[in-house]
Amino acid sequence: MTTTLTEEKTTPIATGLSPARRRGLALRGSAASLTVVTVLGHTVLGFEQAYAAPVAAVAAALIAELVLESVDARAHRRHPRYLMPFGRAVDFFLPSYCVGLLCAMLLYGTASLTPTVLAAVVAVGSAYVVRPRCLNPVALGVVAVLVLCPQADLAPPYQFTAWVSGVFDVIVPLGLLGLGVAPHVRLTGRMPLILAWAGGFAAQAVVRGLFTDVSAAGALLPMTGAMFVLFTTFVIVDPDTTPSRPLHQVAFGMSAAVVYGLLVHLHISNGLFVALLLVCAARGVGLAILARSRTGPDQIAPTAPALAGARS
Repeated sequence: MTTTLTEEKTTPIATGLSPARRRGLALRGSAASLTVVTVLGHTVLGFEQAYAAPVAAVAAALIAELVLESVDARAHRRHPRYLMPFGRAVDFFLPSYCVGLLCAMLLYGTASLTPTVLAAVVAVGSAYVVRPRCLNPVALGVVAVLVLCPQADLAPPYQFTAWVSGVFDVIVPLGLLGLGVAPHVRLTGRMPLILAWAGGFAAQAVVRGLFTDVSAAGALLPMTGAMFVLFTTFVIVDPDTTPSRPLHQVAFGMSAAVVYGLLVHLHISNGLFVALLLVCAARGVGLAILARSRTGPDQIAPTAPALAGARS
């Protein structure tokens, strides 16, 4: 008998829909939302990346998914998962599509597309290299590029409203929040995680304001920006690398907020993505230890590679 390092799916959501149907609807909703944000960002809002960045990142992510799935299927003597009916095949590639758009949106590689492409490939490849899957793909891709490519950096937060002003400075983050939260209300069951992360972020900002020389208002300021909203509703909520049970989601979100506060206090940059990656890694180690203690090392079988990408 074997067991896998996964958590029981217990969150009751969208009654009447099968898990596969909920997953497909959530993926399509997220893909559509990110497409809208990308198009508006490059035409109306003021994204600073090259127009080719999202195209190159999506192409790299899809090609990486196709190649790695083909190699993995051949190695395990199974049919590739993209050889399914058209709708399911599209759903298989949608996570990689979302990963490509997110990497292009979050990173700024000056005149080079290499950092963005590398981030997308690393993100997709993580699902095949790290098993069972526990590392958030977008966070891993972003952090890897920031370490390996000195010329790369996170996109400036102001890019989401660079070409608009006045009331649109508020409308854009709120619109992004609405687009991002919608799939999680009934389809993914990740609202406890979103609320815990946002509440924990606010709490760490207040604590830092009370016990350090940092202004609480200044520490809370990132929450008002579109970058924070994008991270909260499209990145941290990846269903394949976060807990399913509501209480576990709360613990995960609060832990990410605490680690973020510690990183900022230690003057470590890019705290959002580093904190998420550290918490994901700690959770993966914890699940592995728990599984071994319950079944013994010889009874643990790795899970099949999950669909790579951002599954919101």
